[in-house]
Amino acid sequence: MNTLPNIVLVHGAWADGSSWSAVIERLQADGYTVTAPQFPLTALSADVARLRQVLARQNGPTIVVGHSYGGQIMTALGTDAPNVVGLVYIAAFGLDQGESLGALLSQGPVTPSLAHLITDKQGFTWLPEDDFVNHFAADVDPVKARVMYAVQQALAASAFQDVMGVPAWKALPSWSLVAADDQALPPDAQRLFARRMGATTIEVPSSHVAMVSHPDDVVQLIKAAARAAATA
Repeated sequence: MNTLPNIVLVHGAWADGSSWSAVIERLQADGYTVTAPQFPLTALSADVARLRQVLARQNGPTIVVGHSYGGQIMTALGTDAPNVVGLVYIAAFGLDQGESLGALLSQGPVTPSLAHLITDKQGFTWLPEDDFVNHFAADVDPVKARVMYAVQQALAASAFQDVMGVPAWKALPSWSLVAADDQALPPDAQRLFARRMGATTIEVPSSHVAMVSHPDDVVQLIKAAARAAATA
């Protein structure tokens, strides 16, 4: 009988489920049941609904892992997160009640990854190729980074204004990977989130996409959360 918790991986903006490929391979090799769904990124409410849909399919305790905006999605589960026993933030937003992405990002200079953000006629935001390859995925092989650019999923601009309710991390144990060389979400903001959450935290010299460039570190943190859940 498999006593390991399930792992649900939540991709962020300008990415898709394939961004977790190296992490999935490692976790599956160690016997974990892993799900990395695609999120619509049309509205926070729609993304949370997709996460709840996936969580309802899990049989037993589940660790949810979010990258970037994926942290926003899992945080918005609030105090109603059936079967979820831990949250792992990978260079991710961990907002508190009443905060929004837009308000947070406006507190400092625009980061290099977001300096030339494109908003299309339908109100969705995209990253241009140069900023994606050279900043968003700065420590990824350029060939692979261009593939990631090609499959990026646009984020609805309205998501920047969504205000967080009661955050899930207030009811669940949390872990955090701070990407120290992040050019999308400032590392100091990541440290602030981790500190407020009381998260078990590691720092990695990584770009924003640590799950691609440092999958072993990401997997070790997820497994630490899984071990803690198993002994809780």
